[in-house]
Amino acid sequence: MSSEKLLQTDEIGLKPRHVAIIMDGNGRWAKQRGKLRISGHKAGVKSVRRAVSFAVSQKLEALTLYAFSSENWSRPQQEVSALMELFVWALDSEVKSLHKHNVRLKIIGDISRFNSRLQERIRHAEELTQQNNGLTLNIAANYGGRWDIIHGVRQVAEQVKEGRLMPEQIDETLFSRYLSLQELAPVDLLIRTSGEHRISNFLIWQIAYAELYFTDVLWPDFDEQVFEGALHAFATRERRFGGTVPESA
Repeated sequence: MSSEKLLQTDEIGLKPRHVAIIMDGNGRWAKQRGKLRISGHKAGVKSVRRAVSFAVSQKLEALTLYAFSSENWSRPQQEVSALMELFVWALDSEVKSLHKHNVRLKIIGDISRFNSRLQERIRHAEELTQQNNGLTLNIAANYGGRWDIIHGVRQVAEQVKEGRLMPEQIDETLFSRYLSLQELAPVDLLIRTSGEHRISNFLIWQIAYAELYFTDVLWPDFDEQVFEGALHAFATRERRFGGTVPESA
């Protein structure tokens, strides 16, 4: 199935197969309410639950969420530690529900920097859900688009060094196999919350032809109505993939 082919429903019309979301605004949400930043992150977990439920109901193939970037380690140590504990808690509390709803969970990014307890939770969650064939939920944790590309380059370089690959064999299709999400449909729609208009080193390669949708809604307030609005906006876009729109007769 080509990346140009999209799903269709009576309610929304043309629909993306793969949606990615930069979940931004937890800290500002908490600050507006006079709470600690971790309160915003906890509220954000509820929005993740709503977004996943909506993606399942819409029969999307994949949903990729930017949870923790490789740059987030520069945040205050107390916040980083709280985020790691929240990640462990979320995995423990949500994985059974994901499995029940036939969701396959994947964590993308360099998880080697996480402590052994969190790495074990990740392995358990992925193993439990690996045979599910409904929505694929990708959580980007300690992920960066540049890291992803460099990681892929190193793997390709090793293949060349070992004589298993010739430089002239390297093209976009081959290189894509060494990147995160290589087994999934390309990202059709990228959503960013909180009013920021940038991609922040997220899926640089994978969103080359994605439609971008920005909303001022802070992530803890992101709900089914906002998600549906993004899908409606996507349905109105002309997707050219570098080409032109044919002139009408």
